[in-house]
Amino acid sequence: MTAGVILLAWVAGLGVLARRELFKGSGQRLAELALRISPETFYYVVEQGGAQVGFASSAIDTTSGGILVKDAFSADLAVAGQVHRATAQSEVRLSRGMVLRGFTVQFAADSQPVTVTGSAEGDSAIRFAVTTGGGAPEAQRVKVNGPVLLPTLVPLAMALGEVPQVGRRFTIPLFDPSAMGTRDVVVSIRAESLFVVPDSAALDSASGRWHVVHSDTVRAWQIGSDDRRYLSGWIDERGRLVESAQAGGFVLRRTAFEVAFENWRTAQMAASAASRPNRDRDILDATAIGAGVRLGGALGALKVRLRAPSLEGFDLDGGRQLLAGNLLSVRRETRDELAAGAPAIPTGAILVNRFRRELAEEPLLQVNDPAVAALARRIAGEATDKGVIAERLVRWVFDSLRKEVTVSVPDARRVLALRAGDCNEHTQLYVALARAVQLPARIASGLAYVDGRFYFHAWPEVFLGSWVAVDPTFGQFPADAAHLRFVTGGLARQAALLRLIGTLEIDVLEPAPARAGAAGATRTSRGTP
Repeated sequence: MTAGVILLAWVAGLGVLARRELFKGSGQRLAELALRISPETFYYVVEQGGAQVGFASSAIDTTSGGILVKDAFSADLAVAGQVHRATAQSEVRLSRGMVLRGFTVQFAADSQPVTVTGSAEGDSAIRFAVTTGGGAPEAQRVKVNGPVLLPTLVPLAMALGEVPQVGRRFTIPLFDPSAMGTRDVVVSIRAESLFVVPDSAALDSASGRWHVVHSDTVRAWQIGSDDRRYLSGWIDERGRLVESAQAGGFVLRRTAFEVAFENWRTAQMAASAASRPNRDRDILDATAIGAGVRLGGALGALKVRLRAPSLEGFDLDGGRQLLAGNLLSVRRETRDELAAGAPAIPTGAILVNRFRRELAEEPLLQVNDPAVAALARRIAGEATDKGVIAERLVRWVFDSLRKEVTVSVPDARRVLALRAGDCNEHTQLYVALARAVQLPARIASGLAYVDGRFYFHAWPEVFLGSWVAVDPTFGQFPADAAHLRFVTGGLARQAALLRLIGTLEIDVLEPAPARAGAAGATRTSRGTP
């Protein structure tokens, strides 16, 4: 009996041990595995079309109180015949158990930098503030269900467990500072290979450039998700990036510091400030989709065939758009239709309750800013007809903003001050003005036809009995049928368009130009997509 009791106690002990070791929560396992992290820094050359256009780095440091992850990116982007220097920096503060404590992310390009700072409130919320230039921070709180990671930490989290294996899938809860939202992303390990990675360099006195003198062979695994906003590339067994292909034809390759940074710095010093960028690397041209036909002026109707790996998750069907399989039909609303819909526009408390989201202020969409609100009231004047107000806003934004390509995060208040920008700036300001006078408005993004090609574009939709597309960039009220809406919403939704780059093809089946005067006023300038 004594022996039996001892044996049972031993088996029970093994069961407790097995349960503790094999059925730990993912957070606990991640915390224990994070103790293996050691300080290190890697450098990357940023290439486009085989030429270096920038530099990136990623560093991990450990302190007595936690883990610090710093990433930096700087590149010269060719857009519409001009070069724009874009930079991004992030600093993520973690506990030693890989629990998010806080972060600072900064983006900078043509305009003043946009800075997002945030901190975790346990595992129930993320509180963050968005600051543009020297403006006041705009605070917001986002609820989360449990611990979350930032996108830059995905490879590290995937590799902290056992050696990566092809076919494994991970569901990772993320907070994305660029989209200012949370979501679960499914990431899988797709392939395994070997890479030869430079780790030291020497200076060639004749050319003044650094060249590789020693390389290491690195075992790497390819990771990726269906959502191309987040990291897809090759990582080593410690979860550090080896190589990554990004949307727009950009490639990051791990290399020695001197090859990545010093060679780029030398090239920038030697380059002529007046030289024009290579057209083959122009982002607008690289991401445009050929239409295959030449269409006329403002289109009243358009039918196309969309060919893509997947069209799931897009807002293609509804309102003026009809999706049947992969066939998309778009029609432009007429003035008679807009007038007929006017009685269906709610007012008062019914309006506010029904369109709470489409009337609300958001970060970078300052509906309640005194200057924005005062301008909106002045443009609306004594008009009470929502259609009249919507058209007046289109005309004012179109006439008042210079058409300039920008590489920045659109900020309605700053756009109003600068009076310039591309479709993002026009749309951001229009939506803020519309909401300021209780006109429900939202951002639509997708493709617009211009001179034989479809370009990625953004425009507003306003509720006039139904959702109506308008375009203050092109000066169209309503927008013509050459606007193919793929998503509605802010940055979090717009980023979904990245998975269309290089994968979407369009066949125009039925161009049907509108008859003169049938669909309302159309300004003459096509603007800049």
